[in-house]
Amino acid sequence: MHIHLDAVGGVAGDMFVAAIVDARSDLKSLVDTTVAALQLPAVEANILAHDDGRLVGRRFRVSCPDPPHSTVVREVRESLMVADLSATVRERALAILALLAEAEAEVHGIVADEVKFHELGGLDTIVDLSVSAALIEALGVQSWSCGALPRGRGMVRIAHGTFPVPAPATLILLRDMTLVDDGVDGERITPTGAAILKHLAPSQAASDPTPRRLLAVGNGFGTATLEGRSNILRAQLYESVTRRDADQVAVIAFDVDDQSPEDLALALDRLRALDAVLDVTQSDFIGKGGRLAARIQVLAPPETREAVAAACFSETATIGLRWTIQNRVLLSRRETVMDGEGGSFRAKIVARPDGKQTAKAEMADLADVGDRAQRERLRRQIEKWALEVRGESDDDA
Repeated sequence: MHIHLDAVGGVAGDMFVAAIVDARSDLKSLVDTTVAALQLPAVEANILAHDDGRLVGRRFRVSCPDPPHSTVVREVRESLMVADLSATVRERALAILALLAEAEAEVHGIVADEVKFHELGGLDTIVDLSVSAALIEALGVQSWSCGALPRGRGMVRIAHGTFPVPAPATLILLRDMTLVDDGVDGERITPTGAAILKHLAPSQAASDPTPRRLLAVGNGFGTATLEGRSNILRAQLYESVTRRDADQVAVIAFDVDDQSPEDLALALDRLRALDAVLDVTQSDFIGKGGRLAARIQVLAPPETREAVAAACFSETATIGLRWTIQNRVLLSRRETVMDGEGGSFRAKIVARPDGKQTAKAEMADLADVGDRAQRERLRRQIEKWALEVRGESDDDA
């Protein structure tokens, strides 16, 4: 599953919860059980239907006592630690809390354990963190994305004084994300909302060529009223549309003429080791000034293009790259493993269009095997064995 978030009005913890539940009403019971697991006194949380006259959706309303003047971060952490949450949900909630604490610590120039929450010191923050973590965990989403986020306008009054929006900690959490001034006043992204976004690490690519099937849409309302638009966070839930023999791939290309061959080789090995990278190739050519240069091509899934491009800039000396999304056709393949005296040897079996099957041994597994002749004999043995095993399994099927 993939989820795209539209910050039409903004992003806050309660808006995130409401948007997800509006799209997946079956998860409402999870919200109730998570709140009960926190065992917080005098706290009541409800998912409510909401209509602002433009759109309909849901709100997540948490009623609780007013927060104390300040709450030390470790007290919030201890509340999460003693709550009857699953280990994975607790870990995710603590991770979001840590992002909040680290941002506040950077603002005030202190260590995270010394942070005192003021506006975030209430029990509603614990509820928002825990319920958001539970929903994220239950969805099992493979990827997230969002558009440009609204910067907001005006000033916000907090315990440390009056500041322009976004608030200082929110700005730190939104670092490296794309923001836009959409002309609407007010605080549009809260610190909790920003921490959830940072935890999700959504892509903000300008385009997404991956074909997806829209499953559901949810509108999560915030508490503020905005002029001219609904104050919602919209969640779009998608599933991938997979085809057996075709998909798309991002092709990233760039040239390097000022990096030593030894260091470039190391850099390309590091790129190949990334989970998102499908292949890396290098070819040499004569560039400007008659200099010998290397042309690099990297293949990656389209949704990972930005992350892979960032890695290319980080590992190599290039200052510019080109990318395209290209269709490709794939033959059906599977991998099998032969265990022998020298270790385990992999082979890839491919089904050809004419119905025949071919096998190719993984040469990296033969790196420590004797000389060339010995490697060649073992390669043929592995490939013959792989086709025989494949044939037997097909007969059994």
